[in-house]
Amino acid sequence: MSSVSALAQRLGVVAGFEDPQVGLEQYPTPPDLAAHLIHVADLQGDVEGQRVIDLGTGTGMLALGAALRGPASVVGIDVDPDPLRTARENERRVGTTADVSWVRADATDAPLRSRAESSAGADDPAHEDDTPTTVVMNPPFGAQNANEHADRAFLATAARMATVSYSVHNADSSNFVESFADDNGGAVTRAYGAELDLPRQFEFHDADSRTVDAEVFRIAWD
Repeated sequence: MSSVSALAQRLGVVAGFEDPQVGLEQYPTPPDLAAHLIHVADLQGDVEGQRVIDLGTGTGMLALGAALRGPASVVGIDVDPDPLRTARENERRVGTTADVSWVRADATDAPLRSRAESSAGADDPAHEDDTPTTVVMNPPFGAQNANEHADRAFLATAARMATVSYSVHNADSSNFVESFADDNGGAVTRAYGAELDLPRQFEFHDADSRTVDAEVFRIAWD
């Protein structure tokens, strides 16, 4: 297993959004944050040999981080076709040999079978057997459209599809995330603080960059 710094260095070649959409809150996931999240997940046994699904993958940072740690397969899902094209280019830049698929779809209504459907033997390319599924995601926080907890729908999808999930949320989200998990058959088993270093990319930004406090949660789903 490579170190966090080595993984972050590999992910440093991942290109970001060419034309980010403010309504979709398309901010890049920093390589350091992605590397730390994937490294923690791998240490917990949630990446190597597992099926990994990246909801709202954007240009593929988390998906490709997972792809470098020996998963059974990786699926990156995003509603916007433009960053998915960049994700495919990023896959070549990173040079992973893992089985990676890119799917254009609404991440909150992903066209994948639930855990219950999968265990019943439903035929789906992302749920072809009983391999455990890990969801990783950096969902929108709801900051730009006054839609508090826009990440709720992403968590609902994780609850439906995942054995375990790792997700990035706005700081001070622990009460919301823990309550949602409790209400949907899950339990937060690990949480830690993180920082998002965001470059200036929209007209309303008044600084070249800013740092946003965030939290990462591991949820085990029943």
